[in-house]
Amino acid sequence: MEFLQHYWWIIIALLGGILVFLLFVQGGQTLLYTVARTGDERDLLVNCLGHKWEFTFTTLVVFGGAFFASFPLFYSTSFGGAYLAWMVVLFCFVLQAVSYEYRRKANNLLGETTYNVFLIINGALATVCVGAVVGSFFTGNPFRLNEMNQVTWDSPWRGLEVLFNAANASLGLAIFFLSRALASLYFMNSIREETIFARSKRQVLLNAIPFLVFLLAALTLILLGDGYAVGEGGKVEPTPYKHFRNLLEMPANTAMLLVGVAGVLFGMIKSIFSPRWRKGIWFSGGGIILTVIALFIVAGFNNTAFYPSYADPGSSLTIANASSSEYTLRTMAYVSLLSPLVIAYISHAWRALNRKPLDIQEVKEDENAY
Repeated sequence: MEFLQHYWWIIIALLGGILVFLLFVQGGQTLLYTVARTGDERDLLVNCLGHKWEFTFTTLVVFGGAFFASFPLFYSTSFGGAYLAWMVVLFCFVLQAVSYEYRRKANNLLGETTYNVFLIINGALATVCVGAVVGSFFTGNPFRLNEMNQVTWDSPWRGLEVLFNAANASLGLAIFFLSRALASLYFMNSIREETIFARSKRQVLLNAIPFLVFLLAALTLILLGDGYAVGEGGKVEPTPYKHFRNLLEMPANTAMLLVGVAGVLFGMIKSIFSPRWRKGIWFSGGGIILTVIALFIVAGFNNTAFYPSYADPGSSLTIANASSSEYTLRTMAYVSLLSPLVIAYISHAWRALNRKPLDIQEVKEDENAY
């Protein structure tokens, strides 16, 4: 049972890492009036991102579905109490889907500029909120569970209070600037226009710096703050430097974290200083996946509450007390063995969509352009 619980937490961590990587779509949407200066250039960026936005949305749905199936008590607690935070995220993704569908439809009601604004809203709010919610895995939430696991949320903000915590807000802003830097790397890799390449290279630098500042701030606050440790009998109590101790006590995971951060930095730095290098998205993207996996492991492994309650530590959720039954976990584990086939299909679809770099003329000639 314990093996299955840890196995599914790793699956959740992997999906979370892929989701954070794919948020480059959201980051790119916030650059529509920065990297692009004309209507044709904006159409080029939107179509470059439009080939990938469904990957992000699908990954979000799979991430949520896997969490619900493997750790249903987290799902019911979070959505039952912090529903405003999740509704903001879902609303942002609805805006995104509508915008890609209608922004260039003939005689659309709101006009192309309005849908561009919707895409920017999605790019800014979704990334910050996702980062802040993930930050609360370390800092805690104000909920209580009774004997029937019914949730009482002690804040009228219903999940939005995560934005008022310095560590959560810093992590949210780090994800926001990261998504913009990754989007710039993606534009450099996928668009065949020299002006876009040059502006994207500049945006990598301009967003990498605040990303690092906010990431270091978030990690400092998390590692030097209290965590929530599971003691004897499953009792959860606040513990000083718990997450920092997890780094020391899980050296292999810490090594993965450092390799991931190094990959992110290598992709960005080489893209900035190499005149024609276009492959930074793969190094930084792979690095961020490893980094997120490592952070999820710090949050949930080594007798740590992954969804702690600072209102009532005894209500905190752990991998052990929030998971599904052994039968459910085992059955899903068998199904997960088909994952390589799904990954192979996604890789094939990605390569087919990116078989050659986009240019403005190709977008103009595409009758199905976004």
